[in-house]
Amino acid sequence: MKEATYRIVVMGVSGSGKSHVGALLARRLGVAFLDGDDYHSPTNVDKMANGIPLDDDDRHEWLEALAGVIADHRRRNAALVLACSALKQRYRERLRSGDPDLIFLFLEGDREQLRQRLAIREAHFFRGEAMLDSQLHDLEAPDALEAVACPISDSPEVIVETFLTALSGGYRRPP
Repeated sequence: MKEATYRIVVMGVSGSGKSHVGALLARRLGVAFLDGDDYHSPTNVDKMANGIPLDDDDRHEWLEALAGVIADHRRRNAALVLACSALKQRYRERLRSGDPDLIFLFLEGDREQLRQRLAIREAHFFRGEAMLDSQLHDLEAPDALEAVACPISDSPEVIVETFLTALSGGYRRPP
């Protein structure tokens, strides 16, 4: 397996475990991990901290920045694991503009699982059930051709193993 050239996005709604699973996956692969949340503008962070869901306009610059980061890693042939909600299919296509071979790991869970996780999470700007509902409403779940999907009911370690097994089996998004 040539891990050094993988560029992977761990996606899902807030509370799905993107950052935790992404960091674990990056460690297993020995590659860089970036959290997409770190690329939000102060305005976006302020909105979310006040329980105001982001819309497509709010996400535009953020997605542009992330696509640029992905493109930079591709130009340098550097591996990357990026945590990013990537809720809509067009958002994922925007990210793929940075690397057409980008691979997605989709963390899927039901509203109750996600709500419980968000309720115990501390020190994060994402607040409120209305924001969760907004993300679930916006989510256009990828199909099996677009992403490897793993249930959040599995442990992070099992999710990483499942994903690595898919990669070693030659998983690739069809052109």
